Amino acid sequence: MASDDKRIALGRWHPPGASRSSGAEILAEGKTLYVRLEGEVADPVTVGDLSRLDISDRIGRVPRRITFPDGSMFETDDNAALDGWLSRHRSTGFVHKLEAFHPRLIAFVIAVFLLAGGIYRYALPAMVEVAVLVTPPAATEWMASGALTTLDKAVFEETELPEARQKEILDAFHQVADVSVKGRDAYTLNFRSGGLIGPNAFALPDGNLVITDELIALAGSDMDMILGVLAHEIGHVEQKHSLRQMYRAAGMTGLIMLIAGDIGTAAEDVLTGGAALMTMSHSRGAENEADRISVELMAKAGRDPRAVGRFFEKLEKELGLDGDEGSMLSTHPPTAERKQAIEAHALELGFPAQ
Repeated sequence: MASDDKRIALGRWHPPGASRSSGAEILAEGKTLYVRLEGEVADPVTVGDLSRLDISDRIGRVPRRITFPDGSMFETDDNAALDGWLSRHRSTGFVHKLEAFHPRLIAFVIAVFLLAGGIYRYALPAMVEVAVLVTPPAATEWMASGALTTLDKAVFEETELPEARQKEILDAFHQVADVSVKGRDAYTLNFRSGGLIGPNAFALPDGNLVITDELIALAGSDMDMILGVLAHEIGHVEQKHSLRQMYRAAGMTGLIMLIAGDIGTAAEDVLTGGAALMTMSHSRGAENEADRISVELMAKAGRDPRAVGRFFEKLEKELGLDGDEGSMLSTHPPTAERKQAIEAHALELGFPAQ
């Protein structure tokens, strides 16, 4: 052999088509690798040029495999030595990048994203509906408790609303809850300081409703505005919108992990918090449905059925928000169509236009 012969590493040689292996060493002459059985000085048992070898990628401390053109294979756990030799003899320029390019990898990535898109578009909604049907009340309470705990840690602060004001709102709320399908015992009203999200209200799937001090302050002395919003949230619970949204958020978290793999504890905490925040937002169809229920419940309770629409108008006017900032507009975005639908439904129930 030439003078630049050099032993790279020790390992095991597996003859082609055989299950046995033998101790061996792999050596190099220029860009040619050859294997010689350990302790022998005879001719090598296999030879191959670097361009014709299949060398496995490095994955931690997993032994590397070098497959030769004749089908034999050399295995070594001396990854550092093999990497050192490859770095000196493999081209690192444009030509090598073209040689190393694997179209199958691109195809695989595209396939993963297409699969994820298909799951999101078709499978996830179907799985959500099945999950909603089979979810027992105890599981709903557990999920809601976890979401509220997460929001209390990340978003909300303790309410600063005086107890007398809390009682006044709670008594009025019971009047509306009494005429709902499930009755007042199915709902618990929680007061919180909104922090970053400001004026807001939302419902958890177990019947826990949250209303912020900022929303109450914005409504002022107009109790019907507050009750219209809470009746809207009751609508989300009755139609199981919140439960669907929690399952959808969990499904999205699963899809992200499917694509990204092990993303770490910190990232999982972010996703968990994001899933809790997603329970506050609903589709346009869900919002319209909750609006209709708000109109009906307020009418049955002898209150202004248009109150929720009037509240949205006040929220837009006084805060000057367009739905992109932290407020009830970002989680319950109002539209002209929604306001028209609220007015039309009130007219259907016999309440003349104002």
